[in-house]
Amino acid sequence: MVLSARRRWLLLAVVSAGLLLITLDNSILYAALPTLVEELGASSAQSLWIINAYPVVMAGLLLGSGTLGDRVGHRRMFLIGLVVFGAASLAAALSPAPEALIAARAFLAVGAAAMMPATLALIRVTFADERERNVAIAVWGSLAIVGSALGPIVSGVLLQSFWWGSVFLVNVPVVVVALIATLVLAPAGGADPGKHWDLPSSLLALVALVGLVVAIKETAKASPSLVAAAVALLAAAVGGWAFARRQRRLPDPLLDFAIFRNRAFRAGVLAAGFSMFAIAGVQLITTQRFQLVEGFTPLRAGVLVAAVALGALPTAVAGGATLHRVGLLPIVAGGLALSTVGAVLVLLHFDTSMALLVTGLLVTGAGLGAAMSVASSAIMGNVPARRAGMASSVEEVSYEFGSLVAVALLGSLLTAVYSATLQLPAGAPEGARDSLDAALALAGEGARSDASLIAAASRAFDGAYGAVMLVVAGVLAVGTVATGVLLRRHGPGSALTGPVSP
Repeated sequence: MVLSARRRWLLLAVVSAGLLLITLDNSILYAALPTLVEELGASSAQSLWIINAYPVVMAGLLLGSGTLGDRVGHRRMFLIGLVVFGAASLAAALSPAPEALIAARAFLAVGAAAMMPATLALIRVTFADERERNVAIAVWGSLAIVGSALGPIVSGVLLQSFWWGSVFLVNVPVVVVALIATLVLAPAGGADPGKHWDLPSSLLALVALVGLVVAIKETAKASPSLVAAAVALLAAAVGGWAFARRQRRLPDPLLDFAIFRNRAFRAGVLAAGFSMFAIAGVQLITTQRFQLVEGFTPLRAGVLVAAVALGALPTAVAGGATLHRVGLLPIVAGGLALSTVGAVLVLLHFDTSMALLVTGLLVTGAGLGAAMSVASSAIMGNVPARRAGMASSVEEVSYEFGSLVAVALLGSLLTAVYSATLQLPAGAPEGARDSLDAALALAGEGARSDASLIAAASRAFDGAYGAVMLVVAGVLAVGTVATGVLLRRHGPGSALTGPVSP
């Protein structure tokens, strides 16, 4: 069914709103977590899972939900995901205890996992013209950055006037509008009932992905449990081996590994993962640094990191609009190279010049916006339409893993470098080494505060911030080289696609 131009672009707005909700809920608790912990009386372990239940469960379900969408139809999957997401948002807002909130966040992830591959797959099957599709995917890709950057701002604004549940309740009206609009705008059909969907494969993928995430998080802790990490890693290895073995025997596999033979597809997957690693890492450590060291409010810190999204928007749209002329190589590898320059600028000036810091964040966002939007085109343009759900699931998994690894590894590195380099003043308690939050609490407030401990802890934290930003810049440089090698034949004037697996 060919949709009118007006209907196509309205549908893009609807699925983009769904993606915005999904990415917003990934970061909306960064600023709200202290309030949640205080109001619900959550322990440190519970507060960790309030944050992590959402991305961990979503990462485990994405592969299965995307391929299920190829079978039952991506419109239906998007509608189901919206209903689940709305119900889970209401349950989260009304949670009476930490355990209930953790369960609601996991339920939210089920709705997000159903929606997320469907958003990109609907674009793939709705926009038949390649140039239009590139622009549509560019708009879609830019919202992944916008949603992540807006999370702390939205929660900061809501918490100034409402109770903590408002950060979840705000999803409900958007879900209702999106449901109605999808029923009106999205084309029916597109399902392939004859296509077999294998439930055991989906469960094995869930075991492998969740096991790997838990192993990464456990290993990255300040005091890791080697037994727990080993068990999680073993579960990931066994699940991954069994999953891959089963896929080779199925006529309709959950994941056809043949799609990775395409170099442009692989480059797109890598670019998506590297980009989200950088976005999540910069956002996490920058909001912490400016709240704890400079005394910014959560809202002000959120506005600061929104510079990344502000820089990303124009380059994301421009990248999609010019992709057919410029080619993949300059925009993907060039975008990652530009973001590396921006990260170095942040590293050099985060404690000397606010103007240069903001410039660095804008430049970082500009590079990542271009790379992410065109990465989506590289992925979706290099698979057949019947593999749209599968390809979009692979991309979403790369997004989620990039973000998860950044939070787990960079957060732990920040704490480790701070603890190792803190030079405690005479008589200062050793507990100040645990974190800057702990040091500030031990230093006290007002006239009785320990200014020397605060100064020493702030210096150590700034050193840790610089170390983490150096890692972010290094990872982006590696991404530049890797995608540049894979896309060396996709320069200006080249075809955007390579041999597409059947």
